[in-house]
Amino acid sequence: MRVWDISPSLLCRQHLLGEHRELHGLWNILTKHGNSGGYSHHPETKRWVGKLKALYARHQALVAEMEKRGYKHKTPLDKKFATGKATQSFFIDSPTKQKKLLKEKPCDCPIK
Repeated sequence: MRVWDISPSLLCRQHLLGEHRELHGLWNILTKHGNSGGYSHHPETKRWVGKLKALYARHQALVAEMEKRGYKHKTPLDKKFATGKATQSFFIDSPTKQKKLLKEKPCDCPIK
């Protein structure tokens, strides 16, 4: 599970769509399941607790990039749950390290 903290424009199709899918799973854990289940204790999940407004904004950034690339987005998030802090300030890996990790992946990400 990963929600990147770098511009969606730096992600290849695989990572862009994969993050979008993961973000929806994360959103469901945080808005519907609370602290029950294994993924509620995952570090990626924990870092978004109290920051659903920031997670919603990340989703909107992903959607904008998807639409720019010609994808039709049909899975909006319910904005009424977009509460808490509007920015994410806790990183499992710093954005600089995330860029490095992405450069090392065998994919077509534009960051290379």
